[in-house]
Amino acid sequence: MSDDLSTRQGLPEPYRYLLADLPRDRWHGHEVAAMARFWLQMHSGFRREAAAMDALTGQWRSGALALPDLHRQLIPTLQSFLQHLDGHHNIETHHYFPTMRQVEPRIGAGIDLLDRDHDVIHGHLETLFQTGLAFHQGVSGPAPTASDAAARLADALDKAGPSLSRHLEDEEDIVIPLITRHADHFKG
Repeated sequence: MSDDLSTRQGLPEPYRYLLADLPRDRWHGHEVAAMARFWLQMHSGFRREAAAMDALTGQWRSGALALPDLHRQLIPTLQSFLQHLDGHHNIETHHYFPTMRQVEPRIGAGIDLLDRDHDVIHGHLETLFQTGLAFHQGVSGPAPTASDAAARLADALDKAGPSLSRHLEDEEDIVIPLITRHADHFKG
């Protein structure tokens, strides 16, 4: 199985050992650490925002949503999404991942994988920011320009979605059982 975020189909086997102690079907109970539940809530928020943006661009592409309405609804969601995801990744990379490496040294290569994912996703975030800015600026211009900018933004969302989804799932497969296993190191 490939480690490349754009082609992998799931978390590579060497990094899945933590799931043996706490498989996904047990993540909804109180045996999951509070910080792990918070992590899942954050990821759920990213998924909701991505789905909302996909729905808006889908409505616009089908003709059910006018360009000004797309702009009015999509740009604030995009701004929030970009800000929250970038902040979340920075906290993970600079605070949580180093702690995870210390308390569970065996998963170091898995944390490296997640960090590489962050680099790939950052590229998508930069593209989303630039295409979102072009759409925002284009709305006050001629309709064909704004429509082209909206299409580029919708395409960028389509391209970013699978990588983000794969990363969130793979990260959870490492982080949720790890935080629960070492809950005393991940309080508040």
